[in-house]
Amino acid sequence: MASDARLLGPNERAIGVPHREAAQTLARRLPALTVTAQHIAASVAHGVHGRRRAGMGESFWQFRPFVSGESASNIDWRRSARDDRTYVREREWESAQTVWLWIDRSPSMGFQSTLAPQSKGDRALVLGLAMADLLVRGGERVGLHGLCRAMATRGVIDRFAEVLALADRQGAALDDLPHPEPLPARSRGVLIGDFLSEPERIAAALTRLAAAGAQGQLVLIADPMEDTFPFAGHVELRDSDSTARLRLGEASAMRTLYLDRLAAHRAAVTEAARAVGWTTMLHRTDASAAQALLTLAFGLAPASRTGAS
Repeated sequence: MASDARLLGPNERAIGVPHREAAQTLARRLPALTVTAQHIAASVAHGVHGRRRAGMGESFWQFRPFVSGESASNIDWRRSARDDRTYVREREWESAQTVWLWIDRSPSMGFQSTLAPQSKGDRALVLGLAMADLLVRGGERVGLHGLCRAMATRGVIDRFAEVLALADRQGAALDDLPHPEPLPARSRGVLIGDFLSEPERIAAALTRLAAAGAQGQLVLIADPMEDTFPFAGHVELRDSDSTARLRLGEASAMRTLYLDRLAAHRAAVTEAARAVGWTTMLHRTDASAAQALLTLAFGLAPASRTGAS
């Protein structure tokens, strides 16, 4: 599936007319997508408020009851004098986490069936941009892997949208996997795409990304039609990445085989992620984007922060 275009830098690719049109279409859609991302991020923000955690810092977080065995120097005597209990003043942990996002905008992400409210690509963009906003709200730094530096800037959704639009005009959306440069140690990666590439290529990409010890998560985006294969009778299937076509005389006879191969592919992707200490989650485009964002946000929080196992 690799092509000569993948071997060239973003500014060196020969961008064809169909791709230019796709990039222009994305540019027209981005304003609406950014509004959707901002709305979803705002609605989910309250649900992840609990990600604040105690630690070494300057900002007051909360008072909590003194526990036997703790050092008496931790006691806040002024607060304790107000009633019959002894309290400790906790401060909020102020060390920012750096998260690197990658959002798949390759041709296969343009698929949208009649069963879904938006394409895989649009859903991936909404989730990625909303995730960036949510992380910045929480005091984290966020960057677009291979495209721009990490930042903790208000208005990050609009900043990232501009970067993505420029990258698409330069041909970066041809890439179905992230740039192979390793993520920095102690950072985290969030890769959002359909991950329909060969498992061997995905495993190799994850191995390179995690080479310095970064943790991460894959969000597998699927259209409900891809996930269920609800076809019957004569059907012609077309490959979004090439001119290949497959004609089926009785599509329903292929459903079991297709679903088995899909399950095997996802198991291989999950195993490739597990091999480098990363996790995966599946999100269908007919499901709630807000719920997926909430799940992803809590999945990013290490156990030491959230108390989760």
